[in-house]
Amino acid sequence: MLKLSRALFCASTLFVAGLAQAADPIVIKFAHVVAENTPKGQGALLFKKLAEERLPGVVKVEVYPNSSLFGDGKEMEALLLGDVQMLAPSLAKFEQYTRQVQIYDLPFLFNDLAAVDRFQAAQGKQLLISMQNKNILGLAYWHNGLKQLSANKALHEPKDARGLKFRVQASSVLEEQFKAIRANPRKMSFAEVYQGLQTGTVNGTENTWSNYESQKVNEVQKYFTESNHGLIDYMVITNAKFWNGLPADVRSTLEQIMAEVTVEVNKQAEALNQSAKQKIVDAKTSEIIELTPAQRQQWREAMRPVWQMFEGEIGADLIKAADASNL
Repeated sequence: MLKLSRALFCASTLFVAGLAQAADPIVIKFAHVVAENTPKGQGALLFKKLAEERLPGVVKVEVYPNSSLFGDGKEMEALLLGDVQMLAPSLAKFEQYTRQVQIYDLPFLFNDLAAVDRFQAAQGKQLLISMQNKNILGLAYWHNGLKQLSANKALHEPKDARGLKFRVQASSVLEEQFKAIRANPRKMSFAEVYQGLQTGTVNGTENTWSNYESQKVNEVQKYFTESNHGLIDYMVITNAKFWNGLPADVRSTLEQIMAEVTVEVNKQAEALNQSAKQKIVDAKTSEIIELTPAQRQQWREAMRPVWQMFEGEIGADLIKAADASNL
């Protein structure tokens, strides 16, 4: 009888422990490298809010902005190891996982964000799931906006950039983009950009207005050129094994939330960029150069050969489809 009581006690203890374990919320660590007052920063916070409201006690989302958990160079490795569950890296970060995503780095490919939307709603969906064999699953695209150039000298024409050192993300396309105008690309993590510009390690960079303003880049750059030459979008990704291992109802709810958040992020992105641009204007620390149509065409023609350079890796048909999204 004593043995049976002990056995029952042990079994009940294990059962209670199992219940406690089952009651523990699913923790989703969502790390990113930018400030919270950016499209990505706001999107991560909205995802957390909705997930915890609709799945109370079931899901807990921890958001880590500003490279506070992992920086540019470590976050992908952390995702694959399961140290974080969600990221939203710039599309330039996927080169080593799939060459096709390089299409988003091609300069002057998309005329505006409406063209980007058309492409992502069609061919872009396949790219989201193209890295599952590497344990990376894309959930959505989030807009940041179109890129502008910054430098410590005025950039009106491509020749003005010759010899300057530009910070770039770890992207072969972006390196070749600057080589095409006889500038010198330097790979550098996002968190190091301000100091790099301040010390002269690099002379310029490319980014969106919201990223410039949130990182106070206007304090260390005299000139911005409104070139709209490229795209900074993010792919919200998750560890594929983690995501596919979630209970089906939880996964379905999170997918619906992600779809709603994506609509909101993309709606707000342009407004945030325009607000950030105005703050830079009001700070009066820098001059914003607006290109004439003829000047913009010069930049386009100077960088356009990069398309052909990467056609073999990206695919001619995919580039053609992206170009066709410009109405």
